[in-house]
Amino acid sequence: MLVDPAPRGAIPFGIASFRIAGYALWPFGRTTVLRHDAGVGSAVGNVIWIIFAGWWLALGHIVTGLALCVTIIGIPFGIANFKMIPISLVPLGRDIVPTDQPFATR
Repeated sequence: MLVDPAPRGAIPFGIASFRIAGYALWPFGRTTVLRHDAGVGSAVGNVIWIIFAGWWLALGHIVTGLALCVTIIGIPFGIANFKMIPISLVPLGRDIVPTDQPFATR
């Protein structure tokens, strides 16, 4: 019997997880922008993401960001944690772009 190791529906969530990991690895000089071509699938996926993982990740970034902002050295890392909150809460339908690109401000 042949068993599919990964359900096909999990692929967008895996891509979003890698996007978050890359942004967490180096958030400085990059920002997130909304993709205007994202459809209803992204909205439904974001609702599922918020229920199962998003609010835990966002809460973790809030607590860690506040703890890091207590020290002077930790303030840039605390700000980087606060930048992670929107993409960890609703990652589908977003792109990560360098801040020096013209469309990064949209």
